[in-house]
Amino acid sequence: MTRYRIRTRPTQPFAGERTQAVPGRGLEFYELRGYTQGDEPRFIDWHAYARTGRLYTRIFQAEAPARFTFFLDGSKSMLLYGKQAYAERVARILTRLARPEGAFLWGGGRYRGQLSWVEPGPAVLLKQPRPRGVTVLLTDGLDEADWPRMLQKLWRVVLIQIMAPEELAPRFAEALLHDVEVDQRMEVGQAEIQGYQEALEKHLLLLRTIARRLGSYALLRVGEPIVPALLRQGVLEER
Repeated sequence: MTRYRIRTRPTQPFAGERTQAVPGRGLEFYELRGYTQGDEPRFIDWHAYARTGRLYTRIFQAEAPARFTFFLDGSKSMLLYGKQAYAERVARILTRLARPEGAFLWGGGRYRGQLSWVEPGPAVLLKQPRPRGVTVLLTDGLDEADWPRMLQKLWRVVLIQIMAPEELAPRFAEALLHDVEVDQRMEVGQAEIQGYQEALEKHLLLLRTIARRLGSYALLRVGEPIVPALLRQGVLEER
């Protein structure tokens, strides 16, 4: 596990890097400067020497700790299909990986040192100051929140959407459903199921697009192996 870390570089090219635009030891190239005695030979740019006849040293950007803030969705829909327990497993894995860089857990309206759920759900983040560093948001994404506004406010986001297979692909033809978020019941048939699936696809695309511009995104199905899924979808990367 220690060879992985949480990806903070945007999947799509927007701001959010770990690196800082100052000289230091990192992986991202910063600039060339004239060679001075004591520079490590492995950083000499021999291509520049071949072109100019002068020695230059490659300088790299410094890496800064990302500082992660974790938020676990506490809305009522997370209590269904084992999503809460699964989300806690995901959070324990990610906080263990993030701890060397600084991890804070959001709970009860403040930062604390243990996992805690927040009611009424992600919308509470619209009423709070922007968390420091990168926000890791674990949610099913079903809360009736202004998701574009909330994600843009957070700015640097790792969005992990956790859903049950039954939510992604309902297996019934007709049913009486209970919406726990708004406490309403409704009869559904084939037309409603098709409308639900079309609306869900648009919603998933919206969250995925915004999150990848601000950081990274993964959709996890309850019960699937966590680390392979996060690696495959770009939330985790090799150190």
